[in-house]
Amino acid sequence: MTQLDVRPGAEDTARDVADVRGKGLGKGSVGLVGSAVIGISTVAPVYCLTSTLGSTAGEVGVQMPAVFLAGFLPMLLVAFAYRELNKAMPDCGTSFTWTVKAFGPRIGWMCGWGLVIATIIVLSNLAGVATSYFWLLAGEITGSESVAALDDNKLVHIATCLTLVAVATAISYRGMTATKGVQYALVGLQLAVLAVFVVMAFQKATTGGAGSTGAFDTGLDFSWQWMNPFAVDSMAAFTAGLSLSIFMYWGWDACLATNEETTGSDKTPGRASLIAMVVLVGSYLATGIAAQMAVGSGATGLGLANPDTSGNVFAALAGPVMGPVLGVLLFVAVLASAAASLQTTFIPVARTVLAMSTYEALPPAYAKVHPRFKTPGRATVMAGVATGAFYTVMTLVSENVLTDTIFALGLMICFYYSLTAFACTWYFRRELRRSTRDLFLKGVFPVLGGLLLAAVFFKTLIDMWDPAYGSGSTVLGVGSVFVIGVGLLGLGLVVMAVTERRSPAFFRGEVLTKSTPSLVVED
Repeated sequence: MTQLDVRPGAEDTARDVADVRGKGLGKGSVGLVGSAVIGISTVAPVYCLTSTLGSTAGEVGVQMPAVFLAGFLPMLLVAFAYRELNKAMPDCGTSFTWTVKAFGPRIGWMCGWGLVIATIIVLSNLAGVATSYFWLLAGEITGSESVAALDDNKLVHIATCLTLVAVATAISYRGMTATKGVQYALVGLQLAVLAVFVVMAFQKATTGGAGSTGAFDTGLDFSWQWMNPFAVDSMAAFTAGLSLSIFMYWGWDACLATNEETTGSDKTPGRASLIAMVVLVGSYLATGIAAQMAVGSGATGLGLANPDTSGNVFAALAGPVMGPVLGVLLFVAVLASAAASLQTTFIPVARTVLAMSTYEALPPAYAKVHPRFKTPGRATVMAGVATGAFYTVMTLVSENVLTDTIFALGLMICFYYSLTAFACTWYFRRELRRSTRDLFLKGVFPVLGGLLLAAVFFKTLIDMWDPAYGSGSTVLGVGSVFVIGVGLLGLGLVVMAVTERRSPAFFRGEVLTKSTPSLVVED
């Protein structure tokens, strides 16, 4: 692929950028609805709810809905930053490309590294969850406990997990059209089942609420106090709940990673991300309130914070809320949610790697796009191989290490989201006085979102030092979650140093600068 020379004297080449430096992705293959569906799918709302409803209730009690709203706020503010940056620079490298243009090659490279590592961790976790629910669902359908128990067989679990990763990689490899078709079905299924669960939970709450003699005597009557974040018992509990809430929204930015393949690439992805965020917060609030009214947030019985069931709430509530027949659909929805997210989560990592390679920040081999499917083929396969290898090694070495790696995920998310938010304000700093709109959407909102996420980053960093954080494992007396989180960021510095020796032009600021034109030119 011909590389663009943006050094002084290369103005003519820069003007022809659309011809010599386009990445070759399938242009115009995704519309507004498809882009929003990809964003929702990547977040995996049903999976997030079943894995974090109980944990959040355990941290903040009945203030769980308030914490869902609190987690939504910084994400919404950062989403405005993404939208404004995408309008000016619709590039599939998103956070990487934008932070390079704002802060220079090294900070931008580390921002891209944070996104890639966070995605690999999430892909591994999603593959594991999808595997567990596959065998759990198989056991429910066959009525055989021995079939469900196959998930406990480490070799069977790993083999199933690798198969799911391979299938997801193959679908993503075949392009956005194939991805979009599968996603409509999977996202539609999980949202429909979630809606049925909410309606039936509300119905159960009317006969099993607080003070009643219904089926769920742990249920609670609704109170607007649930929406008050200041009613949380302590700042530590609020921060822990907020970290979980932020994780529940992660992935909406996949809408932006498809910008070069979206119709109206400068505006559609930003609008799609906001649509996805509204759908997510609505789903979370409705489910959280309905579940809390039906079974309460206590630590006994069907209460959401019961430690025996809090890690997989829907597995415990499927039968009691929806009955034995419809309850199976909830298992199907969780499996669909994890599988759908496993597939679409390949999108941002593959396109970030493609962009980094195109701009000489990674080896050129990953800049190749499949001539037929118009996808970053090698980057997608690399992500699949890295996911499978990471999960296999972590599972064989220690499940505690795998668990702690997932706990370290929040650090990576806050890292690259906050950098991107700050990049927006810095990049547009000379435009902030042009209008009230520019001041707030390019300045005030992104800075507030970045500061909130940065505060969570540093608070989490402090909490991670404690060995009690995560699985309780330690390394030389330091919490293993801290070692993993900081270690992964430190590994990025090492890889960056090696890359700089092989690709000095990028790190000298000769390849990608603020003046580099957008690689996408609208028809």
